[in-house]
Amino acid sequence: MNDADLTTDATDRQLLQRMAAGDRHALAILYRNYHGRLCRFLSRQTRRPEVIEEVINDCFWIAWQKAGDFRGDSRVSTWIMGIAYRCGLKALRQHGDEPVEDSNIPEERIPADDPDEDRVLRDWLSKGMERLSHDQRVVVELVYGEGHTLDDVAAIMQCPVGTVKARLFHARVKLRNVLPALAERSPIFKEQAP
Repeated sequence: MNDADLTTDATDRQLLQRMAAGDRHALAILYRNYHGRLCRFLSRQTRRPEVIEEVINDCFWIAWQKAGDFRGDSRVSTWIMGIAYRCGLKALRQHGDEPVEDSNIPEERIPADDPDEDRVLRDWLSKGMERLSHDQRVVVELVYGEGHTLDDVAAIMQCPVGTVKARLFHARVKLRNVLPALAERSPIFKEQAP
């Protein structure tokens, strides 16, 4: 972890301690700090914004109730993502597994320098991600989208690190095989070809 990650985790730990003591303001701060990240993460699992919001609310309800039980074995972000992941799985069992359609994610949640170019790239990547299994999508999102370590992902998904490595390996192989074909079908990528 770099210095910024250590500082963020220390702040998050203080917020959890305050939450354990019943401080609702600390909950509100933690909620604001993680809401966007959780939206992006969960949007890879479902395209329905109401389900995403339900999962985030469930996640923070559990975090509120369990703040005093946080043992500190992992970063707070890993703990919160683990709760969100499990709440997401529960929601998917109830509502069905639907991969994301980027058109349903509000633009303010997806930073972009050049909206047209970023939209094409996001569409292309989303189509590739749809080809992955649910577990592979989650691993790719946690590692590359959220920057978690393989150990963190194993803690979040409650599985061995070897399983995470295998899912990531197979996801990369599948994406390496699928993305070039998807790029050939995209008019923007054809224009940029030499």
